[in-house]
Amino acid sequence: MKKITQHKKILFLFPYPSGTAGSQRFRFEQYLGFLEEAGFCYSLRPFLDEATWQILYKNGYTIKKVKGIIKGFLKRFFLLFTIAKYDYIFLHREATPLGYPWLEFWITKVWKKKLIYDFDDAIWLPNTSEQNKWVAWLKYHQKVALICKWAYKISAGNNYLAQYAKQFNDKVFVNPTTIDTENWHNPVLVNREKRIKPIIGWTGTHSTIPYLDFLLPILRNLATKKDFTFLVISDKKPDFSLSNLEFITWNKDTEIQDLAKMDIGVMPLEDDPWAKGKCGFKALQYMAMGIIPVVSPVGVNTEIVKNGENGFLTEREEEWSNILEKLLNEDSLRQTLGQNARETVKKSYSVSSNQTNFLGFFA
Repeated sequence: MKKITQHKKILFLFPYPSGTAGSQRFRFEQYLGFLEEAGFCYSLRPFLDEATWQILYKNGYTIKKVKGIIKGFLKRFFLLFTIAKYDYIFLHREATPLGYPWLEFWITKVWKKKLIYDFDDAIWLPNTSEQNKWVAWLKYHQKVALICKWAYKISAGNNYLAQYAKQFNDKVFVNPTTIDTENWHNPVLVNREKRIKPIIGWTGTHSTIPYLDFLLPILRNLATKKDFTFLVISDKKPDFSLSNLEFITWNKDTEIQDLAKMDIGVMPLEDDPWAKGKCGFKALQYMAMGIIPVVSPVGVNTEIVKNGENGFLTEREEEWSNILEKLLNEDSLRQTLGQNARETVKKSYSVSSNQTNFLGFFA
């Protein structure tokens, strides 16, 4: 790759500490090495510090959360005086979580900087966690439209998000959430344990666990006919009970080893505007590890998963039950589709396949 003659400086603005939130890790953090190779310099500026991040989605801690948020706003204010030295500002989701997008306004209208706006959810829709609903009235959901208007370029996680952004800006590019299939999500790097029985699994944050409610009766009925384990990997243990449930607390250090336990990965969704904005990350994680995805046909899932070729798209309860039972019975089918699934990710949703697309935002 030809290096640029002068070091261009990029400021990355994002909500959470580096290396913590999945959206940040898989949207831009794994491309930082490529930016260095291309001759760019960059600075990383999260809104929240590590201490606030650790309690953010826990019940209580209101005073500590308020202090952490105030601290974040102060850091953003003092950042105003350093903006001039940067050539590009890469904004992931939002610069501040509450109120009018004043920092984005200053970046684009006062400092006249090139703002690359990246988002991977339908964040223009109201969606405040139960633990932090006390701040919902301080949200300014019109900010997404405003930032889209002001942006130099927009990085949208899928076509649904891109269509929203195109109402306000014609420089919109689909930048899919991608997987490092060589150095991270690579089954070759994992010593897989010998399985006594097959494992159906799900991974995600506590906020998405309710999507599993639809599957519970299906799994309970299936357990009367087949011997399997249902594995949940999350930051919080689910409050439902299954006789064959195994829970593993999500841990970045063991993330890949834990995923590798699965034979089949499920991703049930409701067909609503929020789910349509999702970027299929669970499915991509499963597929990169050679795990068969069984997913709801919602949003980008229908582009990633080719039914019967690299996984299954399924909607009705009977379909879910039949497909899961079939996959539990047929080891060879799981192996074939698992290989196809991984090849799909390597070809179209990997860091290496998307590298040129990502670097194009800084041109």
